[in-house]
Amino acid sequence: MTAQAAFIDTVLEAMLPLEVTARPMFGEYDLYCHGKNFALVCDNTLFVKVTADGERVAGRTAKDSPYPGAKPAFKISPARLKRREWLVELVDVTSRALPAPKPKR
Repeated sequence: MTAQAAFIDTVLEAMLPLEVTARPMFGEYDLYCHGKNFALVCDNTLFVKVTADGERVAGRTAKDSPYPGAKPAFKISPARLKRREWLVELVDVTSRALPAPKPKR
């Protein structure tokens, strides 16, 4: 199953006012904020990368792998997706904590 465009629109809207972009990747989506890949959307589920700062904000949010062999990430439930302030804070602190992407050659 792949992520649906309507779900991606819902996710991006939930993260406003942050400037988050989505890039399709093999039927799923990578999400970027502050120029950094901070999350994946797989099978209409949002998975946010785990960072120390993100752990503080996420609290007791479940972790799961977005696909076999992937590192565990915060699995954002539909109820948590509706908590805009919490989600925006999680996305902001997570993306800021991640290293800058390596320059392309």
